[in-house]
Amino acid sequence: MIKIGELAKISGCSVQTIRHYEKEQLLAAKLRSDGNFRLYDHADIERLLFIKHCRSLDLSLAEIRQLLSLNDSPMSQCDDVNQMIEQHIEQVERRIADLTQLNKQLKALRLSCNSKRTVEHCGILKQLNEAVSQTN
Repeated sequence: MIKIGELAKISGCSVQTIRHYEKEQLLAAKLRSDGNFRLYDHADIERLLFIKHCRSLDLSLAEIRQLLSLNDSPMSQCDDVNQMIEQHIEQVERRIADLTQLNKQLKALRLSCNSKRTVEHCGILKQLNEAVSQTN
């Protein structure tokens, strides 16, 4: 059994993150020490590392909660897991398209100005101000 500080070191998560996951009911300290410290076992370490890996894939806490639930029911069908990951892939692809468009817009904006101008004649600021004027 280990305390939360040791769990943080082992997992690479902060103590605040571990407490947040507990608050979100993704992780639970099952035992307390005589000094009322949270105690964790090997299964808790594995669960936290699973959560951390899911977060690295940009899965939401709700998605992770669902995956943990499914993971705790090994006889369940994995259709729900596949469907969730497919939806996540679609979200990532939409974000990539949005970021690609944003990148093009920023590059076009950057081309409207050179560094030899004063702020008063800055093409970037002019375009940004024109965009604001058009929305009002």
